[in-house]
Formats: sequence, structure tokens, C-alpha cells
Amino acid sequence: MLWGAARARWISRNTAAFWLFVSPWIVGFLLFTGGPMAYSLFLSFTDWNLIDPPSFVGIDNYAEAFSDPDLGQSIKVTLTYAAVSVPLQTVLSLAVALLMNVKVRGIHAFRTIWYLPSLVTGVAQAVLFIWVFNPSYGLANGLLRLFGVQGPRWLFDADWALPTVIIMSLWTVGGNMIIYLAGLQDIAKELYEAAQIDGAGRWRRLWNITLPQISPVIFFNVVTGLIYAMQTFTQGYVVTHNGGGPSDSLLFYVLYLYNNAFSFFRMGYASALAWIFFIMIMVLTALIFRGSAFWVYYESQRPKERRQRVHAG
Repeated sequence: MLWGAARARWISRNTAAFWLFVSPWIVGFLLFTGGPMAYSLFLSFTDWNLIDPPSFVGIDNYAEAFSDPDLGQSIKVTLTYAAVSVPLQTVLSLAVALLMNVKVRGIHAFRTIWYLPSLVTGVAQAVLFIWVFNPSYGLANGLLRLFGVQGPRWLFDADWALPTVIIMSLWTVGGNMIIYLAGLQDIAKELYEAAQIDGAGRWRRLWNITLPQISPVIFFNVVTGLIYAMQTFTQGYVVTHNGGGPSDSLLFYVLYLYNNAFSFFRMGYASALAWIFFIMIMVLTALIFRGSAFWVYYESQRPKERRQRVHAG
């Protein structure tokens, strides 16, 4: 009886301590995430110009979104950017990580040099590349003129604007490089030694050992990279001065959402766009998770469990 009472008091104290420590996070989530999300869901069914009280319009905002040509253009630009930039960043950052995963004198300095550009803020990066890709006096066209090549207008050309921003995105591959480097250094050296004894060459070891062993790291970087690419805003805002670029070639989804909210003062429509965007990212992320069963290898997973996971996927 005494033991039961003491145990109940112990559980009660631990429960109270748990709620005490977790309550700041819960309060912060409700105030800064959960509450605003719920309010934006409400606003998505209203017409609100930030001055007059919101008026309920039902699903009119969502109906308008599906017939909005500018929204279609923003989705096209955003998906194209993500579909090209994420694979390029993945391949380049992994290649750099493989180069940096060697034991030579001064390698730490080279790793630092590759990583430092990823610390540059998006605004500073955009301003820097506006000068680099200036068609008249920019560094890019200056180098091309040395070889007798007439450079394009880059950010001022509808055909070159999006590829230019994709090139700009490669400036920050150092962040992913560090993550890949950590994954590479976690691979057991015995695997490479056994493969080398069996006569496996460098490319065979890369394909059969390195890539499967770091596939969870690749998966993580692809998912986070996709979400980050879909939310691209700063480059489009700074480069185009909040305009969308030539022929709306840089009208990213978040930039279009921002313009509707704070330039056109259509907060209800912008909230509907935000929820459509949320669903888009959720669907794309779910597809990547579903496809990961076929190529992501987990060391603790047994072959039978892996086969079951693939069939379930």
C-alpha cells in the first residue's frame, strides 16, 4: 500500500516536471505557429484587405486560384527551379565532399573555403550576383569577352533569368557538403578494404559501398533541399525588385503569394495560396518518402525487412 502511494507520488511529480519543461514549447507553438496557421486557414475563406473587417466568401479564393494564369506561371517557375537546382546541388555537393574526404596537408583550409559561401545571407548573395551578371560591366560577361564571346543579358533576358538564378543557388553547396562529408567519414573502412581485396575498382566501390551507405544522408538533403527550393523568395524579390523578372520568368510561388498579401492587399487570397502551397509541398515530400523505399539503405535494416518495405512502397 505504501509502495503504491509512493509510486503514485513519484509519477505525479515526474508528470508535473514533464509539463513544466514542455510548456514553453507548447505555448510558443500555439502563439507563433499553430495559432497563425489556424487563422490563415480562416482567412483563406474570406476577403480581407487589411483595413476593412474580413468578409466570408466561401471557397471563392480557391476557385479563383485554379483559374489564375499568374499562379500557373508561378508554379511552373518554382517547380522548374526545384527540379533543376536540387539535383545539381546534390551532385555538386556530393562531388565536393568526395574530394574533401582525403587526408592531405591543408585539407581543413579547403573545407573551410568551400563552406564559407553558405554562410552568406540570401540578400547579400543576390546583390553580389546582380553585379556579377550585369550584362554591361559584370564579371561573367567580362570573362566571356576575353574569349571573344558576347555574353547574354542574364537576369534581364526571359530565357536566361531562371538558369541564372539556378547558377546562383550553387553558391551554397558548402552547407550540404559538410553533411555529406560527415556521412562519408562514418562509413566503416573495413568495407572498402574488403572490396579492394575482391578487386573492386574506385568507381565500383563508389557505386556499391559509398552511395548505399550514405543514401540516408542523400535522402535527407534531397527532402530539405526540395522544401527550401520550393520556398525560394529572396533571390526573386531582390533580383527583380519585387516584380517577377522579364515575362514573369522569376515569378516564384512565394513571391506571388507575398505580392498578393502585401502589394495588392488581398490577404484572404494570399492565405488560400499559402494552404495550396502547403498541400503541394506535403504531396511532393510524401512522394519522395514513398520512393525512398527503393534506393535508401539503412544499416540496421535486415534484407527481409527491406524487401517488405519496398513492396509496401
